[in-house]
This record gives sequence, structure tokens and C-alpha cells, in this order.
Amino acid sequence: MLKTTPFHERTAALCASHAWRRWAGHIVASSYELSHEREYHVIRTAAALFDVSPLYKYLVRGRDAARLLDLVVTRNVLKAEVGRVLYTPWCDHAGKVIDDGTVARLNENLFRMTSAEPNLRWLQDNAAGMELEIADVSDSIAALSLQGPAAWSILQSLGAAPLKYFRMASASLRGIPVGISRTGYTGDLGFEIWLDAANAVPIWDALIDSQLSSPFELDLAWTVNLAKERFIGRDALAAEKARGPQWQFVGIELEWNSLERLYAEVGLATRLPNAAWRMSVPLYADGEQAGYATSGGWSPLLKKYIALAHLRAQWATPGTPLEMEITVEHRRKRANASVVKKPFFDPPRKKA
Repeated sequence: MLKTTPFHERTAALCASHAWRRWAGHIVASSYELSHEREYHVIRTAAALFDVSPLYKYLVRGRDAARLLDLVVTRNVLKAEVGRVLYTPWCDHAGKVIDDGTVARLNENLFRMTSAEPNLRWLQDNAAGMELEIADVSDSIAALSLQGPAAWSILQSLGAAPLKYFRMASASLRGIPVGISRTGYTGDLGFEIWLDAANAVPIWDALIDSQLSSPFELDLAWTVNLAKERFIGRDALAAEKARGPQWQFVGIELEWNSLERLYAEVGLATRLPNAAWRMSVPLYADGEQAGYATSGGWSPLLKKYIALAHLRAQWATPGTPLEMEITVEHRRKRANASVVKKPFFDPPRKKA
């Protein structure tokens, strides 16, 4: 009988396509919609959440743990410092690949190995005479992969600390202990979250909720009447107003000279979108991702390239310098931009 993952009660409700497949003895969603197309573009422009719990997971603990893993995989495990994650294949005696996965050094004598296929017997056979313990924790550890340019801003909003590529660290998301590794297989910015299976649904909900916005975060504070004695959400909104919203919905204006320079570097005239676009585009400030633009385009009235964006509150003040990701000749570049006051066009006659 096929097993379900700890996130199944959430993923099943989202699987409109009813496209299910087998993975390591589990039933998992193959695609949530009839086509993968929108899911793919979300990974490239915003962020997507994958349930990767069916991966096989082994804890190797003891004095000889590093020695065993260094014996069975092709990477140098002995030189891996605590907090390092190694992607690696492992081979048979003929030098042919058996499987591949990751080896994470959790502390000096504790490692977690992941694989697509069962490898417990392989590890046990090669551990003969060594002082260590191998535990199959495949069912007790749930795992999520959060991938895409907005992945870091989502984790940051939940209190996660910065993490270098192929490193991992312990964290607390909404008070739940997790391990976060900056790893993934999409070829984009991404993280994997490792946690006790019992806490799976609350962590899923925390990551999904982080993409919802309050009226204060959507520049709709003027619609919230806290003088009303009672309405749904009042207490939460009153508390948010007191502490200040974490995000702001703002206007962005791209600097024409900066945009022109990016195209000139590759010998092209500046290109502008011939229609307004609607997708998630990363925005940067002070060397880190500050938020993302949600839509934009060239304004024929204002003769400016403008966009709407969600920014973390510390970068949302009008005049704040930013950089917006621009693709020029298939390469990701950054054009200078700045936060501007909304609305972009506000003629006096509108309210006269």
C-alpha cells in the first residue's frame, strides 16, 4: 500500500489535476495543474514549494561516521566542516554510479545522507568493523524544497538567518525547530527545510501564510477603521499597526540611463516591453534582496519605466535606491531604480 507524506493533507487539496505518481513508496502530486508550465514560471520569477519528503534519509553517527561516508562517496567528506552540505554520487567497485544525493555534516560526528533509492544495506555493508550507528529516518523527517528568486525573502520574513550556498543551519520558524540548507535541484536560488514529521503541516502553513498580505502591507491602511468596536481580524490588525507592517506596497521607477547602459554593453538599443508585464521580479538593496516587483511596463503618458512592488518596510521609503533584475540577451543584469510615491498619475481633477 502506498504511503502519504506528512504534507499530504495540504498537497492533496491543491492537486486540481489529480495527477499523482509513485515516489519511494509514496503517492505524491506530479503536477498541481494540468500543465507544469505555470509552476515552472513561478520557480523562475517568484517561489515554489515542493514536498520532497519521500527522499531516503539516513543519520550516520559516531567516531567513524566521517570515515564511512568518505569511503562510500566520491567527495572528500573528511574535509567538510560542520554546516557544510556536499552533493555527491557514489559508485560500485567498477566505478559505476549507484545513486546520488547529499551528505550534510550536522556536527563533528553526525551526518545526514539523502538518496533517491534505498541505500541502508549499502552503508551497513561498508561499515563493517567501524564504530558508528546508522539510522533510517526517512519517515520521521519531513522535507520541503522552497525554490525561486523570492525564496530567501519568504524565509527572512519568518526569521531565518542568511545562509551561504551549500551550507545548512538550525533555525526556528514560527517557534518550530527546523534545519535549513541552501540546496535544491532547480538551478535557481533555493532552500530545503528539514523538520520533524509531526510539525509538517504548521511549517507548510507558515510558508504559505507568509505570501499573504494585510491591508497595511497593500497600502490600504485608509480602509481599516480600528475605531470600530468589532470586526473579523481587528485584533490582529491593531497589533500590526502598533508594531508596523513588515512589508509595503510601493511604486518603483527605473533609471533610464542605467537601463540604457545595460543594453549598450552588448551593443543593443534599449528595449522596452511592448505590453505591461505581470510577474515577480527581484529587487535588491544594500546587496540583498529587498522584495519583488509584481507588475510593470513603460508609461507612454509619464515617459517612464515604472513598476509596482512589495518591499520589506526598511526599504519602502520614497527615494530609497534599489536595483531591479533585468534580463538582457539571456543574462540577468540589474538596473538602478528607486522607490517613488504612488499613485504615479494623480491629476487634481480626479477628486475635484
